[in-house]
Amino acid sequence: MKDKFYQYIQDLQDTITSKLEEIDGKAKFQEDIWKRPEGGGGRTRVIQNGDVFEKGGVNISGVHGKLPKSMQAYFKVGDVNFFACGLSLVIHPKSPMVPTVHANWRYFEMYPSTPLSTGEKREIIDSWFGGGQDLTPYYLFEEDAKHFHKTCKTACDKHNLEFYPTYKKRCDEYFYNTHRNEGRGIGGLFFDYCKTSDNMTMENWYNFVTQVGDSFLDAYVPIVEKRKNLPYTDAQRNWQEIRRGRYVEFNLVHDKGTLFGLKTNGRIESILMSLPPHVQWVYDHQPEPGSEEEKLIEVLKNPVDWI
Repeated sequence: MKDKFYQYIQDLQDTITSKLEEIDGKAKFQEDIWKRPEGGGGRTRVIQNGDVFEKGGVNISGVHGKLPKSMQAYFKVGDVNFFACGLSLVIHPKSPMVPTVHANWRYFEMYPSTPLSTGEKREIIDSWFGGGQDLTPYYLFEEDAKHFHKTCKTACDKHNLEFYPTYKKRCDEYFYNTHRNEGRGIGGLFFDYCKTSDNMTMENWYNFVTQVGDSFLDAYVPIVEKRKNLPYTDAQRNWQEIRRGRYVEFNLVHDKGTLFGLKTNGRIESILMSLPPHVQWVYDHQPEPGSEEEKLIEVLKNPVDWI
């Protein structure tokens, strides 16, 4: 399964980066191949200073080795080896009219730490899929929110009609800045620890996760195309940078993926590619009553059922 999924995310990275370059029309992704001393590595692709995308990364990695003690406590396991692979992306558009987007699709395996005999096949103690995709607008266009969520629901419904409401709710709960009492964005999907059960084999989960991955461009690209040429003011750009500060806060304070990368000696440039280049923290900033900015904040405090 791990080889099959790793091949999938390599192909998906190519598909997504090619399409985003086409949309931008100016900037190209810079590629870095990196190795992790303990085992594995990845392929980082970053786009910067484009006509549409100010900064973004579409990264894949496949790492393996001994699970660090700090992560053993987190997973509540003993001395084990692991393999983890995934594609993680964050795109920060230049225009405040175009939303930031995040997505991640990943696979994890654990094995006994004992050495293998010649020709012996490694026992898998545990394995699971995880991932999702979510949208963070700076100005709320309800039709965009509905389109994004409808695309997510369509992908989910092909596998189980309960997946969308379940994983939409988990997304609203997970991408939440508890110290601000507001969501990071308007949600999407979030799923984790998707394991073999009476109803789902690992092959079933693979089919579901790749269905969601394949839906990403359908969910995001029409929104970008519709909003990228809208005019905006300096004040609106200022608001975008203030809201980006909330995005940074979530990634550095709450995000489990960032924590895992830091705890397993991942490549720091790849881990922190999710941070935007221009961001502000303004003391006790409050939007004007009745403004479009306040409208967004109200939605972030109270998750909406967009479908």
